[in-house]
Amino acid sequence: MDFTNDSSWMDLDGETEGKQVIVGVCAMEKKTLSKPMKEILTRLEEFEYIKTCIFTEKVILEEPVEKWPLCDCLISFHSKGFPLEKSITYANLRKPLVINNLESQFAIQDRREVYRILSTAGIDLPRHAVLDRDLPPEETNFEEQDDSVVVNGVVFNKPFVEKPVDAEDHNIIIYYPASAGGGSQRLFRKIGSRSSVYSPESNVRRAGSFIYEDFMATDGTDVKVYTVGPDYAHAEARKSPALDGKVERNSEGKEVRYPVILSNKEKLIARKVCMAFNQTICGFDLLRANGRSCVCDVNGFSFVK
Repeated sequence: MDFTNDSSWMDLDGETEGKQVIVGVCAMEKKTLSKPMKEILTRLEEFEYIKTCIFTEKVILEEPVEKWPLCDCLISFHSKGFPLEKSITYANLRKPLVINNLESQFAIQDRREVYRILSTAGIDLPRHAVLDRDLPPEETNFEEQDDSVVVNGVVFNKPFVEKPVDAEDHNIIIYYPASAGGGSQRLFRKIGSRSSVYSPESNVRRAGSFIYEDFMATDGTDVKVYTVGPDYAHAEARKSPALDGKVERNSEGKEVRYPVILSNKEKLIARKVCMAFNQTICGFDLLRANGRSCVCDVNGFSFVK
């Protein structure tokens, strides 16, 4: 049973009265043993009829699914090294209530698929084009000029953004025009107090497949949105890594986040993202610029920082 598409679970109260519901958590230890996950599980355990069961990484990676613990409800999500296919086999075998659809998590790993799904769902995106170097050379057309690139006939003037199609690859580059001093800002997963660095390199990468898109000038912040089902969304802003690459941290060493109130239109976007990707708990990034709110990334199961 998939929680994202089925509301029949709401009618189970009478049948399960007095029975403990076992919530299985199946993910890599870096996620299940993290501070945010421990906080979530501690709160769940406060409910008399809920018992949590964390699948150990050893069991997930080494044991056949027939030997995995039994559960009534499954929270399972992909991260680096996680055997998603195996998790799907387990869900098909035991048929627990699945909180975040597992098959859809394959799409979240490919930015091409993410943008295709967003577009199909009628969600606003930055103007973009895909350079797929996996295709035969005659099926792609790419030109680089001093202050622009042409991707399959679509022109992108600097500043523009270059994203790897692999969603696990966070090495995103923003290229600046000569009139702004040229060079590029290279974004990456946070390392200590840095999330990007300036480089004098102005030429785009020549190996690999990328999405090219217009750079959207925000007010210097990114909005992070987290859904819990289609009818609830929490949002907060952080300093954009594109600004100067220095991560703002508070006295406890946590990245500084600011509370954000979503507009009605943005709440509708959150609902659409949650439903389009079949992810009950779903984090995504929103860019606010020139009166528009565009989705530029979908992360699936995410923790509020």
